[in-house]
Amino acid sequence: MTVTKRRLKIGLVMNPIAGIGGPAALKGSDGVDTVAKARLAGSESKVIERTRLVLSELEGLQELLEFVVYPGVMGQDAFTDSSLPFRVVGQALNGETGASDTRRAIERLQGESVDIILFAGGDGTARDVCDVLKPGQVVLGIPCGVKMHSGVFANSPVSVGKIIRDIILGKLTTVTDAEVRDIDEVAFRKGIVRAKYYGEMTVPEELRYIQQTKSGGVEVQELVLQEIAADVIEAMESGVQYLIGSGSTTAAIMDSLRQNNTLLGVDVIKDGQLILSDATEQELFSLVTSAPSEIVITVIGGQGHILGRGNQQLSARVIRAVGLDKIHVIATKTKLEALEGKPLLVDTGDPVLDDELSGLIRVKTGYDDSVLCRVS
Repeated sequence: MTVTKRRLKIGLVMNPIAGIGGPAALKGSDGVDTVAKARLAGSESKVIERTRLVLSELEGLQELLEFVVYPGVMGQDAFTDSSLPFRVVGQALNGETGASDTRRAIERLQGESVDIILFAGGDGTARDVCDVLKPGQVVLGIPCGVKMHSGVFANSPVSVGKIIRDIILGKLTTVTDAEVRDIDEVAFRKGIVRAKYYGEMTVPEELRYIQQTKSGGVEVQELVLQEIAADVIEAMESGVQYLIGSGSTTAAIMDSLRQNNTLLGVDVIKDGQLILSDATEQELFSLVTSAPSEIVITVIGGQGHILGRGNQQLSARVIRAVGLDKIHVIATKTKLEALEGKPLLVDTGDPVLDDELSGLIRVKTGYDDSVLCRVS
């Protein structure tokens, strides 16, 4: 079967004054006065140049991606002489940009349903992004600031480009919730480092294996399944119904709960107990329309299907009643790597829903360990 990959939709926002205070030894770039002093000292921001380093790593992938950017200095200007496709949204700004402009841009990009948002700036920019970011939205910081205490930035602009390239080409990419931190610039200028925690954002990074689940660089299957099951069970909430899909990976959850499992069917768990075994589509629909529910499914080895093969009981109406944000996909990295870069597949019988399910998803691959995968 030939699979047409949906273009990865990448949002981009640049803070055009990020890092401007560095060359002037101003210990940051926050505040209108600081920016004015930096300009008087002859300092210039390198945001556009550093963002172009990211874009250069993606040349040649024009058919597989699309950028959605803010006008002018907040995004569009980085694409001069670039062959990468981009679409401009939002209104061009006159004069100096500020935190409210960054927040507005992030909100607009999320409204465009981008798969991942790249933002160029420093810790102050990360705070602004964090303020309006929706849970689960994947972001990655292009390091351009003076203060870089947050864990949401890649090591370099080139690293950002390589990570995005890996995602586009279907290589496994670890995803984690990283801290947003910032320091008090006033105190910092007095030699006092006072960092503060502001929140967390979901970011991709180079693939890593958790030490406990590898042996000579290879996953130990039984141990990995136990860790995945432990993580899923730990996150289960009281009063919520969990629809456990078919497959040996999901069976590990049932085994850990000491509940009978239907290997090729859908079982329902609530408060750690089996309340419905080998459920039909009608039974599932009746359940999910009466109480909060979530879905746990896995990947069919070799094929890559997560919906529409072996779990047709999870129909389009059942999925919509549960909510797209309540679907959890679990799989071992070994199984995902065996797909050799092919995307995960959905075939619910509802083309509109299939399109809504497409894009980047987070796949749980161990205890507190996940990777990003593309769904087509």
